[in-house]
Order: sequence, then C-alpha cells, then structure tokens
Amino acid sequence: MVSRNEKHTDVVIVGFGWVGAIMARELTQAGLNVVALERGPRRDTWPEGAYPSSIDELTHNTRHALFLQPSQSTVTVRHRDSDVAAPYRQLAAFLPGTGVGGAGLHWSGCHWRISPVELRLRSHYEERYGKDFIPQDMTIQDWGVSYEELEPHFAFAESVFGTSGQAYKVNGKIVGDGNPFDADRSTPFPLPAMKNTYSAELYSKAAAECGYHPFRIPSANASQAYTNPYGCQMGACTFCGFCSGYACYNYSKASPNVNILPALERESRFELRAECDVLKVETDSSGKKATGVIYRTSKGEEVRQTADIVILASFAYNNPYLLLLSGIGQPYDPKTGEGTVGRNFVYQNESGVTLFFGQDKFTNPFIGAGGNGVAIDDFNADNFDHGPLGFVGGAPIWVNQAGSKPISSAAVPKGTPQWGAHWKKAVKDNFQHTISIHAHGTNMAFRDCYLSLDPTYSDTAGRPLLRITFNWHDNDVKMIRYVTDRMADIGRAMKPESMSVETKEFGEEFDLRHYQTTHIAGGAIMGTSPKDSVVNRYLQHWDVSNLFVIGSSAFPQGIGYNPTGIVAALAYWSAKAIRERYLKSPGPMVQA
Repeated sequence: MVSRNEKHTDVVIVGFGWVGAIMARELTQAGLNVVALERGPRRDTWPEGAYPSSIDELTHNTRHALFLQPSQSTVTVRHRDSDVAAPYRQLAAFLPGTGVGGAGLHWSGCHWRISPVELRLRSHYEERYGKDFIPQDMTIQDWGVSYEELEPHFAFAESVFGTSGQAYKVNGKIVGDGNPFDADRSTPFPLPAMKNTYSAELYSKAAAECGYHPFRIPSANASQAYTNPYGCQMGACTFCGFCSGYACYNYSKASPNVNILPALERESRFELRAECDVLKVETDSSGKKATGVIYRTSKGEEVRQTADIVILASFAYNNPYLLLLSGIGQPYDPKTGEGTVGRNFVYQNESGVTLFFGQDKFTNPFIGAGGNGVAIDDFNADNFDHGPLGFVGGAPIWVNQAGSKPISSAAVPKGTPQWGAHWKKAVKDNFQHTISIHAHGTNMAFRDCYLSLDPTYSDTAGRPLLRITFNWHDNDVKMIRYVTDRMADIGRAMKPESMSVETKEFGEEFDLRHYQTTHIAGGAIMGTSPKDSVVNRYLQHWDVSNLFVIGSSAFPQGIGYNPTGIVAALAYWSAKAIRERYLKSPGPMVQA
C-alpha cells in the first residue's frame, strides 16, 4: 500500500547506470526536472574506489560486493517450455550490478561501436544469402535505426567516456592501423590507443602471420589524463589489472560515477535517490499514458512518484520485467508468436584457448586493463562468407589481458589434478607463462528463448519472479565451434608448449554454473512495427508514448561486441529525439 506521494516531476528515471546517467544529464540540460531512482545503495569513487580496499579480490571477485545478490532479487531459469523453472540461488553465468553506477561501475571498459550490418541483420542476410538461409525458428530482425544516424552519438559517447583507440578511417580517409572492418568515423578517438601487453604483441604478430587483421581494442580505460565535455576528469591507467568487478581507484576507467555524476550533482534540477526499488509503472485509466512509478524504500515504505515522462533504464532483463509486472504491452507467447514483451531474449556465446609456454617466456598476466588488448574482426558480423558454413553470426577474437588475479586465475595444462600438491605446483609453474585467447560470440534470437512471469515463485514484495527460458541452438554451436577452430589456428602459430581449447559440443545445454558474460539483451526490443517490437526506433513505447525503455533490452538479437558502446549511443539518440521532437509535440514519434 502506498504510504505517501512525492512531489510531481518532469521525468522519472528507473535505474542509474550508464543509461540513467546519460538521460538525466541530457534532460536536465533541456530544462527538465529529473528524479532518478536506483534500487541499490549509493556508490561513488569513495569508498568503492578507495585504495587498497577497492582491489580486494576476495571481496569483489569471490563475494561479488558490487553485484546483485540473489537474496535481494533473482530470477527463475529453465531450458525449454516443458521444464519447470527453478530459482537461481547463486548467480554465476551472469552478474548484474546494483547500486549507483550499475554495471557501469564494475564493467571492464571494452568500448565498441557496432557493425552497420548488425543493425539490419535480417535484411542483410536475406539479401546476401537468400531468405531460406535463416532458420525458420530464428527471430532476428532489423533494429530500425542505421549506423549513419547513430554515428554522431557514438562519437560523443566516446568523448564522454574518454575512450582510447586507433581509428582506421575518419571521414573517408585512412588514418592509421585501426580495425579495417570498422565503418567510417566522423572523428578520431579522443585518446591514443593503450600500450600493448607482451601477450597482445605475440597474438598480433601471429594473427597477422595467419593472414588476419589485428588491431588494438577500443578501451574506456584512459591512456592518459583526460577531461571530458562535462568537465569530469580521468587519470591515466596504470595497468593494475583490477577493472572488471571493481571500482577504479585511479579514476582511469570510465563509469557513470566518474564521467557524468560529478556534473549532474551540480544540477539543481537533478535528484538521485538510492535504495529505491521500483515495483511497477503506473498508467492512467486508458492504459496509454504512464503517470509515474511506485517504489519501495529500504525501510519497506511504498512511495508514488508521478512524472510526465517515465524512462526505464535498468538492467537488461529488468526493463521487460517491469513492463510485465505493470501490464504494459502484450506478453510474448512462443506458441503463437504473438505479443512482444519478453520476446527475443539473448545472451553471449563464448569460448577460449589457453596457451602454456616454457619457463623462459614471461607473460606477466597480472598486468592489464579491462579494455586493453588486440583483436581481429575477420570472423565477426558478416566479415566472412557464411554461405557454405550454415550459420548466422560470428565473433571478434582477442587477447584481452585484463589482469589475472591470484585467487581466481589458476590456469593449468590438461591432465593436471584438480587439487593437492601437483595442482599447486602446476599453478606456480604456469601462472606467469600463459596467454588466453577468447572468442566473444553472438547469440541469435530464437522463438523459444524469452522472458515471462513465473507462476510459482515470488519475491519479498509478493511479485512473481521473472522467468528466463533459454538454451543454445545448433546455430550457436556451429558458430562457436567454427570460430574456435580459427582461434586455435592462431594459438598454434604462437608456438606454445601446450594448448587447452574450450568449446561447445553439439547438444550441450546452457550451463548456469560458469561465468561467461553479463551481456544479456532483448525482451523489450526495438523495431519498425508494434507487431514484433516493444519500442520504436527512438526507444519510445509503441502504446505508451511518454514511456521510454532504453538499454540492451532493446537489442533484437545478440552482437559480437560488448554492449556498452551501442547502449550509450542509443541513449544519446533517444535523448536527442525527446529534446528536439517529443517535448515540442508530446505523442508518438513514429506512427504504428
């Protein structure tokens, strides 16, 4: 029961990660009063980024201090409709963030754009390979926005993040040894590319010898001191190796807390409330206008916050979850294919190769940065001929030396005992002499992978838990096995003493016990028609025009890259549309 009503505001934002911070900054600049609600605690560069407690591996990597705990909120999971979903009691495969900054506080820093092909994936594959090439149960589709439209927003986001990198082509002119598969850019990266680790140098040389096109990964770890357009400052990265899962103690990794929040805190129109868990979005009697949200405080008090504009900017699966709880839009039914909320849930499909070298070759894996490394894009997007291969999608392949930790990083050759004296010796002998190569693979959308409300389990507020129905398909397995074989070719060219290959076997099911990425997407996808999407090309809800749903939940299918770059660009794209179009004439910006 609602105990009180807060003062009406122009905009209420649910979630304060990258999307929430970007939208708050853009809309306060437009003269609007903005209230941002974050369900987790207040976090900032202090104390979360205070040295040396910020690099405590036991606290952060093992006990997941910056991540959502299942006791606070969890989901149920099953592989197929015929299974009974069970609650996920110990998060492992993916690790949602919580608190101010969200996943933007603990992410690694790989800051990619997206291939233009992936923004019109179905159209591209049908044009190049024919309509019959795409499996009937694969529900991929075009995003409804082009790379050219998003390019200025990619560029501005990079300037806000302080992204380090080397461009290949700027305004049609080749300017350096960047990624030759990249689309044209309007500006260079704001900072020079980071220095390569020894492992990245070895990988780059071997990949080139194999006929591929290595380049340095675009990184939101600052290669030198930087001040962004908001006046927020960053320090040069020291390659300490504590990025993913940690708040940066050196102000070197881009985060909402470092790169946007200091500017927002000077805005009188902005208010941030932490420990406010939004329970639902409220609508008027017509169901066509959002009137605000109801949230629960850490003391258990339920509060109503009314607003003219509601923006869902929370974690990927939480956006569609809130839509389902609020009864906004039609839930997706995989049997009929009707409905859109929860449709096209996707993940990321990874594999790896670990190389073991002799005692005379020191790779020093404890040195690193979250976004540092060398990649090839020869097998990403549609940069290679899929015709004879029989699958859709691909993966960048990289050596991303992010800093091996003394507890969690214990790579040992095959045949090593799993415990005891021999295991300890193998860890000691190999720790400084290994290199890991990874494929960061796409996951295509399928008819039977979706989100819904669980009929059995509920949370402490009495709400049904979100239910994830997901499993790998033959397309995923074919893709990752093919890319892994290419990755192994490069590994052999690096001439290790031995090599361990991790890959997906045919028939293997999605395994929740092992971490892959937190790159979950879909469920509230964008598109060109309300028949197969939740939001239009501006991330505006088709049915409720003053409701915007922004984040990786809008992805119609998985991509090969980390999602943060395209998520930020979409947020700036949507904010521009709100400022320049919606505020002048509130209502649908695209006719259904």
